[in-house]
Amino acid sequence: MKRKYMPFTYKMLIPYLLLVLVTDMIIGYISYTMLVQSRTEMAESNIRTGMEQARNNIRYQMDEIQRMSDTLFGSLSFQRALQTKGEPYEIYLVMLDEIVPQITAPLKLFGNSIRLLLYTVNNDLNLVSGDDLNAPIEDSDYYILPLEEIEQSEWYRTYRNSELDNIWLQIDTDERLGNISHIRKLVSYSDYKTVIGYVRITVPLDDLFGDFATFPVEEGIVLTLVDSADPATVLYQRGEVSETKSEQDYLRLEEPIPGTEFRIRTFVPNAYLTKDTLKLQRSILMVCAISFAGMSLIGSMVARLSGRKMARIVRFVRSFQEGNFKKRIAFKGNDEFVHIADAFDVMAGNIQELIDRVYVQGIQRKQAELEALQAQINPHFLYNTLSAISSLANLGETEKVTQMVQGLSRFYRLTLNDGQAITPLRNEIRQVQTYLEIQRVKYANSFQIYIDVEEDIQDMPVMKLILQPFVENVFKHAWFGDSIAIRISAVRSGDRILFKVIDNGIGIRHDRIQSLFAPGEQAGGYGIKNVDERIKLRYGEEYGVSIASLYGGGTTVSIALPIREEAPAQGIEDN
Repeated sequence: MKRKYMPFTYKMLIPYLLLVLVTDMIIGYISYTMLVQSRTEMAESNIRTGMEQARNNIRYQMDEIQRMSDTLFGSLSFQRALQTKGEPYEIYLVMLDEIVPQITAPLKLFGNSIRLLLYTVNNDLNLVSGDDLNAPIEDSDYYILPLEEIEQSEWYRTYRNSELDNIWLQIDTDERLGNISHIRKLVSYSDYKTVIGYVRITVPLDDLFGDFATFPVEEGIVLTLVDSADPATVLYQRGEVSETKSEQDYLRLEEPIPGTEFRIRTFVPNAYLTKDTLKLQRSILMVCAISFAGMSLIGSMVARLSGRKMARIVRFVRSFQEGNFKKRIAFKGNDEFVHIADAFDVMAGNIQELIDRVYVQGIQRKQAELEALQAQINPHFLYNTLSAISSLANLGETEKVTQMVQGLSRFYRLTLNDGQAITPLRNEIRQVQTYLEIQRVKYANSFQIYIDVEEDIQDMPVMKLILQPFVENVFKHAWFGDSIAIRISAVRSGDRILFKVIDNGIGIRHDRIQSLFAPGEQAGGYGIKNVDERIKLRYGEEYGVSIASLYGGGTTVSIALPIREEAPAQGIEDN
């Protein structure tokens, strides 16, 4: 009686769909997390960049104002003029010729509107009242006022009795108007102790901060300026912290202003950092749903097609059951494998033949991989050399062109080696020397080469093209100064030949060395991995390439090959 069975492919469809569902959920979650993190980091980076720009703008303008006060402080003619006494007409001329020009000159050069106030102890000087000090700064203006106007103010008494000078403060109406002032004493040139006046330069904080495009306060971002000496006191603020939110609802960023006690402090709402997450979540859910539906459809189609193919295989296996075979193997179940088991003895005789075929094919595949790896060496070197030859030809460097063409011809004659994969060691050294001769034309003898090969191994057979890629890497990646030195050595070490390529270049970081041998590595590690794979394919895993390097102190590449008695072709002659 013929048993009914459920096709195996349909049995596998259920776990397949579960796997697809779980995979989609994991990928969706990871994608969502990464996108949210990326969006958060991008927003934070933009805010930090804006803070750095604001810091640089503030520092630049403070330096400009500092230079103004330095100019007035260090001008002897200005100091003499401030101490001048005499007739009103003489005072008028001094004001016109010395004081007013030195005050107004920096106002014209400074990019933003400021107020420059000069408080003088000389009552003979003419006074200049300027604009209303209680009004916002609209245009640059200057003032010459008597010291009596500020002698009773609290900030002046505090400043006069302290040892502080040449500082930034918020005084008088500065806090209300959003300004900040630079205060400096002026002393007599005769003893550098007698105070002859005070300079106060006031600037709007809006102008100091510059553009606020990167601080969208309408989205809840709060920008403040605080003094490190009194962090609780806010000198300047744009935006308002929501009373309904706690400190944990904000990302707090700070940027110190070099040379001052001031710090830019920014509060960024977490909602701003993750404002697009809902849209991302919906998009990812839709993509995952479409993916699951598509994979389910494909799985169903594959299961149906595979079921049909499996039925054909079953019918084909049954055709072999007509022979007289006694040995049987039984499987429990009601799927296709039961019928495959019934035909096991019939197929047993073909297994060894199949293994032999697979073995031969494996050898052929291994040889094909080896030849493919060898074919990858040096095409980029040919492109670069031909480009250099073209440049030299355009410059009329005929002799150098001839040298490079001859060297390139000799290099590829040694590289091709009449199609042989094995070459005498002396030819491998000649091939590297030829490569270095080509490079010497390009780099005008700006490198040193030292080659040390034991004489008794000169004729030893070695795999070709195992040294040149590492020498080429020295020029491409290790060279960082005006010159570089390369040492190439080959010695017998027990039953091995040990090559070393040593340079005094920039070196390689330890984590970078590990990645050079990783699968998929290309940039900077293409030749290294290529040579290592070719050696392991031919000689085994115990041979190959190793790298030791000290970052900033050079690199040593070691290549280990076995000493074999294989007889290579004699090698081409280097004419």
